[in-house]
Amino acid sequence: MATEKQSGKPQGVFYRIQQFNQHFLDRYLPSENTILLLTAILVGILTGYGAVGFIWLLNQAHWLFFDVILTWLRTPFGKFAIVFIPVLGSLISGPLISFFAKEAKGHGVPEVMQAIALNGGRIRPAVVVIKAAASAACIGSGGSAGREGPIVQIGSALGSVLGQLFRLSEARIRNLVACGAAAGIAAVFNAPIAGSIFALEIILGEFTTSYFGSVVISAVTASIVSRQYLGDTPAFVVPSYSMVSPWETLLYLLLGILAPLVAWAFVTSLYWFEDKFDDWRFPDALKPAVGAVLLGVLAIFVPNSLGAGLEFIGEALAGNVPITLMLLLIFGKLFATDFTLGSGNSGGVFAPSLFMGAMLGGAFGMVVHQIFPAITASPGAYALVGMAAVFAAATHASITGIIIVFEMSGDYRLILPLMLATVVSTLISMAMRKETIYTLKLVRRGIQLQSGRDVDVMQGITVAEAMRDEAYTIPYNLDLTETVAQLNEYHRRGLPVVDENGDLYGIITISDIKRAIEQGVPSNTPIKEIAVTNVLVAYPDETM
Repeated sequence: MATEKQSGKPQGVFYRIQQFNQHFLDRYLPSENTILLLTAILVGILTGYGAVGFIWLLNQAHWLFFDVILTWLRTPFGKFAIVFIPVLGSLISGPLISFFAKEAKGHGVPEVMQAIALNGGRIRPAVVVIKAAASAACIGSGGSAGREGPIVQIGSALGSVLGQLFRLSEARIRNLVACGAAAGIAAVFNAPIAGSIFALEIILGEFTTSYFGSVVISAVTASIVSRQYLGDTPAFVVPSYSMVSPWETLLYLLLGILAPLVAWAFVTSLYWFEDKFDDWRFPDALKPAVGAVLLGVLAIFVPNSLGAGLEFIGEALAGNVPITLMLLLIFGKLFATDFTLGSGNSGGVFAPSLFMGAMLGGAFGMVVHQIFPAITASPGAYALVGMAAVFAAATHASITGIIIVFEMSGDYRLILPLMLATVVSTLISMAMRKETIYTLKLVRRGIQLQSGRDVDVMQGITVAEAMRDEAYTIPYNLDLTETVAQLNEYHRRGLPVVDENGDLYGIITISDIKRAIEQGVPSNTPIKEIAVTNVLVAYPDETM
């Protein structure tokens, strides 16, 4: 059991709660489906309140850093005061992550996927608190990251902890982890359908009825809770858009071709910066502050690159942003997110990808509307489609991309161009790079996820890591009798055979010796005469 000690009697509050719950379940055991239904509802309630609390914490952090501290710093430092704000936030988030929960580093979703694939869905309870606090400090101080990564990890951790408390099987714990992820997206973005699809398409990697029901129940429950406190309005207020002409389909197709280029640049640059910061010999707790310095300098010239940017997306959807600024913000947001998450800070990549997609689509829409005013919709329509296209290209999750934009905007009239651009964008992105922005992080750790989130752990282990440097060997000039004695002494059924220089000559087994004796080979025959020399070999740099 994950919470028990290696030796001695298990102790601690967490263990005692587990024991009580197990005793209760053993005595009053309901059916498995009933347990799953009740726990899914409970995960939805907890995650819904967790999302409300996280957003409250985020708003308080934003008020503290921008309304209080920035106002005070503007007097002595003027426009350069903005540099200090993300640095101060990172001086809080960096140590929290480094000293208390390293899993809270980065955008969170890969860590959830890894927990499902390798750890039976088990996530430490500390992740709930540290991820919330670190992400609030990062995003609240202007860090360029989204809310979805933190709340997915928070909700998943709540589901995992609940499953461990009730001592459920690993399969059920993984199910509750997915329930928490769905509930988190549903609560933060008021998007229960997208949350459910996100959990199935990205977190679990499979659509099955065994998962679908519980995931939907958690998402709906979390939405009901969050709507009581956050309201029941879409994330964006979008004007009435529709296709003006069938010829416009070709333009949306072109947008779907451009979107994966932005997504590719985003993913590539993010992991390039992450590599540089990981390789840098500098205290991990302070690396986010260094990235925040770069972010602060960028904010002097491109202030709208700070934060999640959801409010500014609304301006682009309304067609109120100049084309030059949108083009600038594609790259501004890209580098701002690189500085934030690449340095080890905490936040999601969901919102930045939507932001860049909105800027790309809005700028593209302005260009085509100037050239073909009679057959094109307003630029805001292209911004809406661009959001889904870039997100889908980065995550290879076309269904989630389509649904999330629908639910966040409340506008279903652009269904055809949205589906076309998103699917085309996803297909091109998959041709450009096999891995997504989420799975690439795992692949770099040596974890290969397959369909259904099966994992090939052996691809992450090299022969050098698994092999013994010192191994029993047999000289090739020993005779059969001496070889049998050596095998018995070493308790082996076979051993490598080496020549006079110690180089590999072949391999000998008990079966080889028995076969030779049955064929009348004298017992004083050197084993080099019967050893198998045509053997398969592995080199230290190869994977298992």
